[in-house]
Amino acid sequence: MALPRTPRGAWIEEGLRALAAGGPEAVRIEPLAQALGVTKGGFYGYFANRDALLAEMLDAWAHGVSQSVIEQVEQGGGDGRAKLTRLFTIVAESTDAVVRGIAVDLAIRDWARRDPAVADRLRQVDNLRMDYLRTLFSSFCPDPADVEVRCMLTFSVRIGTHLIGVDHGAYSREDVMGLVTKELLR
Repeated sequence: MALPRTPRGAWIEEGLRALAAGGPEAVRIEPLAQALGVTKGGFYGYFANRDALLAEMLDAWAHGVSQSVIEQVEQGGGDGRAKLTRLFTIVAESTDAVVRGIAVDLAIRDWARRDPAVADRLRQVDNLRMDYLRTLFSSFCPDPADVEVRCMLTFSVRIGTHLIGVDHGAYSREDVMGLVTKELLR
């Protein structure tokens, strides 16, 4: 009786975990197989080589942080503010998810600094995210400059809040994020 194969997605998720922990250099077939508790032979049933895995990891991340999130937001319907509120909730709750986790996002941004192809893909994904934000904010903000500012602030807070180790006095980080959201949706 043949043993079930390790699913393709498991290799991709484990690769993303390795990427988040140690950058693209940490994405190696043998350590991934060990982490999955399998032999590396199964890897080659799905991927021609390590570069093919890296490309699929980038695809999975891109879909997970953009199109998948947009689909979730749109399924709930509502006006621009309702969709933005849902978007902020989805993003806040996804920080532990492998594909949408901030650790993977930051690792890809770091990788993009050294790899022009990854930088190009990151730019495409960021542009898609910003275009979606522009659509939502412009539904209640008539001034294009205001829309652009709100989009940039939203995106910057999403990425930057994880890099800032500041105390907020009487406010918790959650309180401050609530105030930021309230200001963005005014």
